[in-house]
Amino acid sequence: MQKQIGIIGLGKMGAGLAQQLSDKGWQVVGYNRSEDKTKSLSDVHGFVPTYSLNEFVTSLPAPRIIWLMVSAGSAVDETIEQLTALLKPGDTIIDGGNSYYKETIHRANTLTKKELRFLDAGVSGGPAGARNGACLMVGGLQDVFDELEELFKDISVKNGYAFFEGYGAGHFVKMVHNAIEYGMMQSIAEGFDIMRSVPDYKLDLLNVTSIYNHGSVIESRLTQWMEEAFQSFGTDLETIPGSAGQGGGGAGQVGNSEAEWTHQTAQELGIRDRVIAESLDARQYSRETPNYQGKIINALRNMFGGHSVTHPE
Repeated sequence: MQKQIGIIGLGKMGAGLAQQLSDKGWQVVGYNRSEDKTKSLSDVHGFVPTYSLNEFVTSLPAPRIIWLMVSAGSAVDETIEQLTALLKPGDTIIDGGNSYYKETIHRANTLTKKELRFLDAGVSGGPAGARNGACLMVGGLQDVFDELEELFKDISVKNGYAFFEGYGAGHFVKMVHNAIEYGMMQSIAEGFDIMRSVPDYKLDLLNVTSIYNHGSVIESRLTQWMEEAFQSFGTDLETIPGSAGQGGGGAGQVGNSEAEWTHQTAQELGIRDRVIAESLDARQYSRETPNYQGKIINALRNMFGGHSVTHPE
C-alpha cells in the first residue's frame, strides 16, 4: 500500500501518531484547526503541514486515507461533513477518537451511501502509546481492514491491534475498555484512601505501590502509574485537585463519558454493572465534595493521559 496518510486533529494523540508514522516511513499530511499545532510539527521528517481542508485533501494521493483524531460528537460530524464535499469515491475515513458507537454506525451508513469507505478505531495507550506504539480496536468491513492492515500494524505495539466485524464495533470495544478502566481506577483510589486513613498504622504509600508492582496479583500499568504519581507529587497529592475529571486517556470526548455510555448500554441490555455505575457516582461525588479519591483519579489520568492536574477536564 502507499504509505501516505492524512491526519486531522494534531493534539496530544494526533501529534503522536503523526510522529510515529513519520518515523516508520509514512508521509503524513497534517491539518489542525489551530495552526500553531500544525506548525509545531512542520520540522518532522515526512510531515506535510496544511492549513485548510481543501489544501489537506489535495495534498493526498487518491485513494486517500484520512485519520480523524478529534473530539467525539459534533466535531466529528462537522469534519466529516466538510470532508465529504472534497473526497472522491474509494477514499477512506478512519475515526480514531472516542466516538459513541451508535453515532459511528450512523456515520458509516451515511458515508457508504456516498461510496466513501469507513473504519472506526479505538486507540488505547494515551499520548505515549500514540507516539511509541498503541493498542488498537478496529471496526468496520473486513476487506477494508485487510487492505489497510499494514497501517494498524505500524501504529500499534507488537500484536497490539485486532479487528471486530461491523461498523462501530471498534468503538464499542474501546467504550467498554474505558468503563472497565473507570472501575479499576476507582478501586485503586478507594484502596489507597483506606490505607491513608487507617489509624492503626502510618503506611508509606509509595512503599505500598512499590511492593504491589513486584509480583503481586494486582501489579499493572495502573499501579505502576500510581507509583510514578506518588514519586512526582508526593503521597498526599497536595497540589492536585480532589474533584475528579471525566474521561480516560485517549482522544477526549465532549459530553457523556464512555463509562456513561457503557452504563447506558448495560441498562438497555438488562445487565447489572454495579462497579461501573458506582465509579461514575464516585466521580460525580468528588466534583461536589472534593476528596482524596478524586486526587488519585486525577493523578492517574495525568500519568497515562497527560490530563491537566490543575484544571481536570
